[in-house]
Amino acid sequence: MIRAFILLLLSIVLFACGGEVKDAPLPKETEAAGGQLPLPSGVSLLEHGPSTAMNTDVGAIGIPYEKFRLDNGLTVVLHEDHSDPLIHVDVTYHVGSSREERGRSGFAHFFEHMMFQGSQNVEDEQHFKLITEGGGTLNGTTNADRTNYFQTAPNNQLERILWLEADRMGFLLPAVTQEKFEVQRATVKNERAQRVDNQPYGLLSERVGEALYPEGHPYSWQTIGYVEDLDRVNVQDLKAFFLRWYGPNNAVLTIGGDFDRTQTLQWITKYFGPIPRGPEVEKPRRPNIGLDADRFISMEDNVALPLIYRAIPTVHVMHPDEAPLDVLMSIMGSGKTSLLYKNLVKEGLAVEASAGHGCQELSCSFTIYALPNPSKGASLTDLNQIIIDTLAEFETRGVEDDDLARVKAGIVSSKIFGLESVSGKVSQLAYYETFFDNPGMIAVDVERYQSVTKEDVMRAYRTYIKDKPAVVMSVLPKNSNLPPAAQDNWDKPKRVFAEDDTDDKKASLDLRTPEDVFDRSIIPSQGPAPVTQTPAIWRATLPNDSAVIGAINDEVPTTTIVLRFEVGQRDETLDKLGIAALTSSMLNESTEETSGEELSNRLQKLGSSVSIQSGDDYTSLSIRSLTANLDETINIAAEKLFKPKFDAADFDRVKAQTKESIEQSKKNASTLAASARRILLYGKDNAFAYDNRGLLDTLRNLSLDDVREFYENSLQPARSEFVVVSDLPKEDITKRLRKLTEWTTENNPRQIIREFPALSGGTIYLINKDDAPQSEIRIVKRSLTYDATGPFFRSTIMNFPLGGNFNSRINVNLREDKGYAYGARSRFGATEYAGSFVASAAVRGDATRASVEEFFKEISAYAEKGINNDELAFTKNALLQRKALDYETPLAKAGYLSTVLAYDLDPNYGAEQDEILMQLDVETINALARESLKLDDMATIIVGDIAAIEEELAKLNLPLVKIDEFAEPIE
Repeated sequence: MIRAFILLLLSIVLFACGGEVKDAPLPKETEAAGGQLPLPSGVSLLEHGPSTAMNTDVGAIGIPYEKFRLDNGLTVVLHEDHSDPLIHVDVTYHVGSSREERGRSGFAHFFEHMMFQGSQNVEDEQHFKLITEGGGTLNGTTNADRTNYFQTAPNNQLERILWLEADRMGFLLPAVTQEKFEVQRATVKNERAQRVDNQPYGLLSERVGEALYPEGHPYSWQTIGYVEDLDRVNVQDLKAFFLRWYGPNNAVLTIGGDFDRTQTLQWITKYFGPIPRGPEVEKPRRPNIGLDADRFISMEDNVALPLIYRAIPTVHVMHPDEAPLDVLMSIMGSGKTSLLYKNLVKEGLAVEASAGHGCQELSCSFTIYALPNPSKGASLTDLNQIIIDTLAEFETRGVEDDDLARVKAGIVSSKIFGLESVSGKVSQLAYYETFFDNPGMIAVDVERYQSVTKEDVMRAYRTYIKDKPAVVMSVLPKNSNLPPAAQDNWDKPKRVFAEDDTDDKKASLDLRTPEDVFDRSIIPSQGPAPVTQTPAIWRATLPNDSAVIGAINDEVPTTTIVLRFEVGQRDETLDKLGIAALTSSMLNESTEETSGEELSNRLQKLGSSVSIQSGDDYTSLSIRSLTANLDETINIAAEKLFKPKFDAADFDRVKAQTKESIEQSKKNASTLAASARRILLYGKDNAFAYDNRGLLDTLRNLSLDDVREFYENSLQPARSEFVVVSDLPKEDITKRLRKLTEWTTENNPRQIIREFPALSGGTIYLINKDDAPQSEIRIVKRSLTYDATGPFFRSTIMNFPLGGNFNSRINVNLREDKGYAYGARSRFGATEYAGSFVASAAVRGDATRASVEEFFKEISAYAEKGINNDELAFTKNALLQRKALDYETPLAKAGYLSTVLAYDLDPNYGAEQDEILMQLDVETINALARESLKLDDMATIIVGDIAAIEEELAKLNLPLVKIDEFAEPIE
């Protein structure tokens, strides 16, 4: 099995060699491979990749690349892939929150934000604007160990991207202002509030990190940082951080995709070459991590279920024992084959339980968590003991052959699926080079898992896990009076801050100004936009009359199949809400022939996935498989579909998990807002207006007979259709699909769509969430139903400058100008029978009224005055050029095919869309805005701390109505 996987990988990477080879560094003037193309001055070719060709029993593997170094220390990795007219550019700096000083946590992440705020030759917001206008996407991320900035764009944007990245590497500081600093500080605080403070269990990682690592250890604080530390830093801190860590000699520039090697190296030399080196950077030290005894900690949170979490420090990334510990993690808590699933979830004692082994540059931790099932009455103390007993059970049980096969297959298949996109390959190359000075480490990475033995896993367990102290955290619902797993015995030590050395920083600022021989202020021109071809599609009809639409993707040996049934939540009756989702969940459980655990085991050993899910309009069976394992994967899918066991014990467990999921969602502000929005827009008489999990009342009354009836009457071949993307030809794949058509049933009509209710425009609906640091805002109205080339399509274009991109009026206002939100947006969404306009943001609680006013102002101004010529040109350029990114991966192709099939579209409908877009003028856009964006037609939903925001909202002089998530008025 594993041998077949590796051979498949060889067919992807286009590079194989025998033995262990590492090319020697070549002098500057050495010509490139083939002896034809000289390198620019100041560039050295270090190696052809893979730099280490790992010999296994089946050959050598790796991703092809070339590695260069500029005289200033910048490392460059190039990977050519001419399969699609796009490029992916990644700049990774070896700096994350682990490089921060005590008392200045969150600064690396804060700095990531600042890097998008313009530089000496790039105006405010221009980085986003240029990339978006060029049809690209971009972002940046920070973790404990590195910060990266990346763009995916049509191939004609490469020079412009290199100019942008070089400008902020070499010329950031002249553009830094106190005003920008304050706005981004507010934005980061909003991000923390949205992702941490206002999320159920959001503070878990922060509290565990404080207890797991010694005070002052760089992992003892989270990447997002503490608010008080963000308040402590200043502009001088930012400048010093940039000068210390953002030199070219601490960066890796990785480019993948459709580019000319010679021209690309010339651009890199031109834009990056003049940037001076920064201070030398050494690999960080790895302090020893250990606990002398169990540390019990607890906290109350706005959650529905208590949670127990155990963490034990282990090794570090790429340590020889990381792979054996990952195998142990899989045995303990990965999916239905795991011991935690058997002992906790299968027994109904927990609604969820899992294990993890998160690894970073300096340290890893082995973690286990569980959420108890309230109906069984198990306490956190009980669960903690079961977890301890389960570890002991593993020692008695040992490691089985299937344990190793599952993990090894999963590693190899994940690497192959990661090669489906240029961004996936670039990300791997950049990661390996940044941390291990070897872009070709994919071979070593795979091999270390291939070589894990049973003895390795047992040794790792006894060395790092058995009888080792842990941080044990209990998260308890507020005011529940539930006890923690054990009494707290550890207090967070007083934090020690770095000395205030602002004066020293002022004195030591070395701006390292580059010396250019060209005018860097001139924005590079774009080359001709690439011509993007829609995928060539094929169609077929299976013996049971199911339609098939497919496309060839021969870049990787993988297959994606989606079998869709035209039945979903909209087909439920109001007394049986949730039956479609519950039926799908049961189809993922045991069959008449095989237990759910064994099905999971078989799939994991194949490196495949088979899942069944239900939405508003469709129930879908989705298959992802290496093509070599497709037959066996389809056999499993057919068994799930045609031979479900509908076991009573499975049913009780799935219902309990669904119930607790619904309860937990009531603590999530975004989910509450979405629930109220659907009810207000589509009414209580339409099943699709409710959460697809159903309601607690309807769920309680659903029976196993209801599931059987829905399955037998609704999943019908007359309503089924296939979407396929594979490296296999049409004849081959359609023959295999016949295994999924072995049934005969009669067709039943769909539920009718009932009349939508009147919407009280101008009303503000309030949903309470006690002590919420943020308010979730939704400004909503019903709008057009779906069309591909009509008014709905034109409305999505019209919305683009208002709220459809980062540089939109709404986002620039609320995020960049005011600092009220981490992000704000608007969009039109539609199906064939319903459509809506939604403007949304999670905003600072104390800025709720001001944020609503700004939303109203932007929407009204756009409706009254409309788009300007610059915005229209920007919109046309952005939407026309981004087509180059639309069809790269199998999943992207499958999405395109699904749209064609769902709405019976001409496969070349995109060409008609392009023609419409090119012909749109200001007058047409403005007429759409006037018609579609009338504030009087819109209602506003706000989820927040009513006690804190109601008085201010009353100043808007609009009706205020307090409701629950079902839009029911409350006193």
